[in-house]
Amino acid sequence: MSFRDNLIKARSGIIFLVALFCGLGLVISLEGAISKTTPQAGQPAPHGLPDQPQETLSVMSVFEDIDPLPLAITGDSTPEDLAYARIAWTYFENNTNADTGLVNSADQYPSTTMWETGSYFIAVISADLLGLIEKAEATARISRALDTLATMRLFDDILPNKAYNVQTGALVDYTNQPVERGLGWSALDIARMIGALSHVEQAYPDLAGQVASVLEYWDVDEMVEDGQLIGGNMVDGELRRDQEGRLGYGQYAAKAMMLYGYDMYRAYRAEDHMMVEEVMGQPIPVDDRLHRNVTPAFTVSEPYVFDGLEFGFDARSHRFATAIYKAQEERYRETGTLTAVSESHLDEAPYFVYSTIWGGGAPWAVMTFRGERLDSKRTVTVKTAFAWYALFGTEYTQTLIDALAPLGDEKTGWPEGLYEVDGSVNSSVTTNTNAVVLAALAFRAHGPLGRANQ
Repeated sequence: MSFRDNLIKARSGIIFLVALFCGLGLVISLEGAISKTTPQAGQPAPHGLPDQPQETLSVMSVFEDIDPLPLAITGDSTPEDLAYARIAWTYFENNTNADTGLVNSADQYPSTTMWETGSYFIAVISADLLGLIEKAEATARISRALDTLATMRLFDDILPNKAYNVQTGALVDYTNQPVERGLGWSALDIARMIGALSHVEQAYPDLAGQVASVLEYWDVDEMVEDGQLIGGNMVDGELRRDQEGRLGYGQYAAKAMMLYGYDMYRAYRAEDHMMVEEVMGQPIPVDDRLHRNVTPAFTVSEPYVFDGLEFGFDARSHRFATAIYKAQEERYRETGTLTAVSESHLDEAPYFVYSTIWGGGAPWAVMTFRGERLDSKRTVTVKTAFAWYALFGTEYTQTLIDALAPLGDEKTGWPEGLYEVDGSVNSSVTTNTNAVVLAALAFRAHGPLGRANQ
């Protein structure tokens, strides 16, 4: 065979090698360019590049020494797990409206938000995974709700209003009273709903068309700008657009939006607005901005456990979650006080608080939406206990479950938990708590929800 024939025969391999060397050369040249344009500490950034303060780099390095706790996926459900799950599912049997397919945010209170509707969808998928309901019931429930989401009146024909009447699907205010124009939209709530829709598509491909109809009906582009989430708020009768999403919540919401191809590069970055506060020897990531431009900065368990249960931790969120969990365990070790804190509903005014690991300038602060301290309402929350139990499965999480297990009511579901101050029951029974219990128990058997049906 001639040289020419051999050359022709080997042409595909030659092309591959040429491409490989070209790619290698490109990588080397880019690395050189980056090293030349990346400022050294104390030097200004070249024109066109943002400054990278030394404190920004060091604030993330604090977490490099954290050894993430191993996940406690069991691959199976114990009889106790299934009994706990059945209690949680009772709540949804009691609170689903047959006409709209929507679910009450709290027991027998016919109002809901997109966050809670997303929680409902996650509860249905989890109940199906655990064998509590048949797939046909799961798809029928979600399908009915999707019909409502694709036809209900939107705020200014743009996006879902902040609250809806469960019985009628009408726009309401936070007291469940009709409001003609609406309250605006919550980008965080809608992002959680969009994350739930992605889980629906994966679990029930036959519903993909209905999911697409919902997303086509909503003008989702209106809540995304420059890699961030943008909420719509009514202020003095006018619509004001505000950036939404603080540390933890912002990254969780960004993951949901990225599943549908939205650019969330700024929302996903944690370091741009992060400070670190030490609590019980643990570095706690805290946002340096006001929460929703109102409440002083705080950190709760909620977005981190949702991230782990639904999407599966990334390397960063796994370290953050480990530190947040360990601070709560260490508080119990040092004080003997059971600790499992997050945002929670209350059974009396003001009906909702943020129970923080660090917030408003102090560890373990309990704050109202307006930022007032209300430490007497710190609750050992059922949802946080079940979530940590599912994610990490430590001896302490089992202690939490043992303490809270008697609260489950087979007729109504799981209440919020126990008030720390006197051990009395926080008897509010809500969609979010019972949904998290189901998601946690499904995680123990199947792993993250986003992978359970793959």
